[in-house]
Amino acid sequence: MPDRPAEPVEAISRDEVARLADLARIDLDEAELDHLAPQLAVILESVASIRGVAGDDVPPTSHPIPLTNVFREDVVVPGLTAEEALAGAPASENGRFSVPRILGDEQ
Repeated sequence: MPDRPAEPVEAISRDEVARLADLARIDLDEAELDHLAPQLAVILESVASIRGVAGDDVPPTSHPIPLTNVFREDVVVPGLTAEEALAGAPASENGRFSVPRILGDEQ
């Protein structure tokens, strides 16, 4: 598979970094803007180079190896009856757990 040339990436400007930071609600000072603009340009160039390697016959993937479900099968089993569940409760009333009131009548 021949490599496709990476598309040229325009350098990201300091104003574009400021706009992105504003959209992301990130407060950056002048020094941080000057520092981040070249770093973001390198990231964009790296992404463009990867895009150039993948051919049209390579399907997009989210993981390099196939994943399978590692959970056990759902099996329906009998659960506790209401009486069995309430048997260990410190207090019950009318077939329900009885607990101390935590909210007053103001609710």
